[in-house]
Amino acid sequence: MLSAGRVTRCSLRVSRCIFSSSRNKGYQQANVVILPSHLANDFEAFCRSNPAPLPLLYHSQSGETSCDPLATDADVRSDIPQYCVYEEGRLVETVSSLQSYTGHSTTGSALQDVKRGSLSDMVSFYLGCSFGFEGKLKEAGIPVRNVDQGRNVSMYRTSVPCVPSGVFCCPLVVTMRPVPAGFLDAAAEVTHLNPLAHGAPVHIGDPALLGIRDLSKPDYGEPVELHPGDVPVFWACGVTAIEAIIHSRPPLAFSHSPGCMFLCDIPDSSIRTLPSDSPPTESDPGQAPICLPISHNPLFYSLVSKSAAANIRQLEEIIIEDPGQRGIRALFVQDELLRSCLALSHSSSVAITTGFPTHYMHSPPDETDGPPGAIAMATMLLSLGKQVTLLTDSRALEMNEAMVAEAVRRGVLKAAIPVVGFKDGGPQSALHFLCHHGDPSRPRYDHLVAIERSGRAEDGNYYNMRAINIKHLVDPIDDLFIAAKEIPGITTTGIGDGGNELGMGKVKEKVKTLMPKGDLIACSVPADFAITAGVSNWGGYAVACGLYLLNTCSSHQRYLRRGLGLDPVVSREQLQDWSTNLPSVQKEESFLATLVRLGIRSGKTGNLAMEVDGLTFHPTHSEMISKLLEATLDPRTQNRPAW
Repeated sequence: MLSAGRVTRCSLRVSRCIFSSSRNKGYQQANVVILPSHLANDFEAFCRSNPAPLPLLYHSQSGETSCDPLATDADVRSDIPQYCVYEEGRLVETVSSLQSYTGHSTTGSALQDVKRGSLSDMVSFYLGCSFGFEGKLKEAGIPVRNVDQGRNVSMYRTSVPCVPSGVFCCPLVVTMRPVPAGFLDAAAEVTHLNPLAHGAPVHIGDPALLGIRDLSKPDYGEPVELHPGDVPVFWACGVTAIEAIIHSRPPLAFSHSPGCMFLCDIPDSSIRTLPSDSPPTESDPGQAPICLPISHNPLFYSLVSKSAAANIRQLEEIIIEDPGQRGIRALFVQDELLRSCLALSHSSSVAITTGFPTHYMHSPPDETDGPPGAIAMATMLLSLGKQVTLLTDSRALEMNEAMVAEAVRRGVLKAAIPVVGFKDGGPQSALHFLCHHGDPSRPRYDHLVAIERSGRAEDGNYYNMRAINIKHLVDPIDDLFIAAKEIPGITTTGIGDGGNELGMGKVKEKVKTLMPKGDLIACSVPADFAITAGVSNWGGYAVACGLYLLNTCSSHQRYLRRGLGLDPVVSREQLQDWSTNLPSVQKEESFLATLVRLGIRSGKTGNLAMEVDGLTFHPTHSEMISKLLEATLDPRTQNRPAW
């Protein structure tokens, strides 16, 4: 009995139907590239190095026209509706069959020699195709707009370079399918389960972040219309192989015509029957990705595994402990820690600001809450390759420079970071501080973090928890957070424990009604993410731990790499190295002692002692650090590599 795939292939030889997206759902479809055999090893390595766009299903021997592991009685020369012919990387014609192809060009003798041999000295590569998951999307109730509109899927050349191998080097090509916002999680999970059909999305949100200027003008395929509430979702695309042909310029090459695929006999999710060297599917449900928005200007979503998200949510619950009995849980918003960590993971340059001069009668007036959390975040960010700047008041520059130098000397901070101040120098000063030459398209920082930083109230003043105005000690760093709202690509985080801290304006109505003297002291300047904690330092520690968890989350790391590059094999030694950049009881105790030597006092009591917010380091803060580390480093929280 003939399989559906075989029946369709036979019918193609009679009637040349065109687009594969709408036919024979349920069977794996393949992109096909046919190259001279001397390029086969380079191209295979190129596929292995770029697994999302080029999931290798099978490659033939030289001159082989069948592909028995994928389909019986197949002939690559005739079983594709339409073929593209390339000479020296240029598309010269499209043909309906390669069985008797001899070409028509009168170009150089080397090319003519290749043509005379036709496919006898060429190798065929069969690559997974995203049409293979469209049926599964439909089964999950997710609209497939290109099918509904009777159009070929939209395909775009991006500004993202693939990992080169040998002569092959080209930009990533992606497909775009509009997905209603409420179905993003389902779309990510369904496609994650089929890595040989390109797996989970590599980008969700603004196409400009991929270098795509106009969705209505795809480089391949047809434009697909978005419905209200749809989000553009991008998957890596096998047409990347065509770009590889164009850029490598082989004397002669063939490919399927985009949208006209080779149909396999294999069900689209049954990949166990493929060759043994094909990557296995990830079956652990905890590794399935979920999708969270992390920016609205530009629109951008990130992916993280369910297990990593659960672990970071556990951190969020741990730090909301309220030993000072301020009622801080009333300000809690779920997933602010998770979304902040995701945004920081995508960042490249981060400015962290801290400093709350609550002890206005002392010199220095600052408190011990804030700097430890800032340094903990800075250390983890540095270990992830981010640029980090510490932003403070001009009156406190020397003190913060001494604090940073001592933190480096004691091994608390991974490396020295610049310490800078900001003064109001006019209406454009914030823009010029945040962006090179005041150009909003060239931001210096892509994330601002405020931790236990005095926040501006509605009346323009700055208040401590006793409702005393300390404006004379505070520089207008709030203006940077306000300006950042209008600069595409800069996101902000505020970490606080009382509601009067910079960034906590996001929850100011709760602060006004639920916190003591909240109607006066509430910060009115919001951040994109407002992390609440029993002590602000704990929020900084949790961010550091959350970044560690994301760094070991295979689903998130794949999304960061856009599916390009080999999945790193994380050794126990590497995990140990990363873990040394986490906060520890020893490091935090050492740094608190440094602050005390610099004359910095406990916030609530004013004591020049080993305490923060009136809570002694032992046992309160040491136990909190231990809880966070246990939740982060528990073997059950470690993520496995994704395929």
